[in-house]
Amino acid sequence: MASASHTVRFVVPDDDDGLRLDQALARHVPGLSRRRARVLLDIGGVFVDRARVKVAGRIVRAGQTIEANLGGALERAAAEGTGTAARERVDAALPAYHVVHEDEHVLVVDKPAGLVTAPTPESDRGNLLDLLQRRPGGGTVYLVHRLDMPTSGLLVFARTPAANRELGDRFAAHDVERAYLAVVAGAWPEALVRIERPVGGRRAVTHVLAREVLAGGRATLVRFGLETGRSHQIRIHATAVGHPVLGDTQHGTDALRGADVPRAPRLALHATVLGFVHPATGERVRWERPLPDELAGWVETLRAGDTP
Repeated sequence: MASASHTVRFVVPDDDDGLRLDQALARHVPGLSRRRARVLLDIGGVFVDRARVKVAGRIVRAGQTIEANLGGALERAAAEGTGTAARERVDAALPAYHVVHEDEHVLVVDKPAGLVTAPTPESDRGNLLDLLQRRPGGGTVYLVHRLDMPTSGLLVFARTPAANRELGDRFAAHDVERAYLAVVAGAWPEALVRIERPVGGRRAVTHVLAREVLAGGRATLVRFGLETGRSHQIRIHATAVGHPVLGDTQHGTDALRGADVPRAPRLALHATVLGFVHPATGERVRWERPLPDELAGWVETLRAGDTP
């Protein structure tokens, strides 16, 4: 299991003025050897005065603030060591993404669960945006929106500054069609078709359609539509009404109700529909992707156990 992410910050004391950065990290971050410090630098997990730094031999000065971001990215990378070949081996082990549509203006991708959408403080490598930008002939790619690491499904990226601005405006105005499939705990009430509850202090609205009761009422396949798009909105709303998304260890539960029903293989949430006005043509475009195999197979197992 990957270690939990955490950040260690320290101010370089007078006695450490002139040290190499990897030496300072090893001296002030508990459990971080110089070797692991160099790996952390290599993947982009270190900031000096808020700027990402990757050079182990950089000289630090008294009064500088150093931030080391530790977690799963370091654990995965440390097993391979430092250098270009090591980073390529880590990238090769990442789950595969699928390009659904690509033109001169937009790029639509089906993201797998387990892949981060964009750089994080832990690392600027091994995320979907980074992989797209480093494709042969990939060119510049702009981040428009995100999916959480454990969520799979459709994302759009921009290929030009103009497309990035246009799509950003569409998302800000909630003029984008986004629908998700999820399996939630228990029998979802058919009358509950709209949830309006603030998320992070901001208005958040989710539309709901209960698609199929599974496992004798111990789970439900649900389609969620986003009117607004707050971070973790579906997961928070589902938990708030007593039917958490299965496999959600952060907001809900990681097991089904009922010991005789198989546990979710991962977070049972998939971005199944994405539609928007194309920033160049002005036409409304739309894509739909079914549940990925690991969730689809699990849902079939739940159907087979429909009778309690």
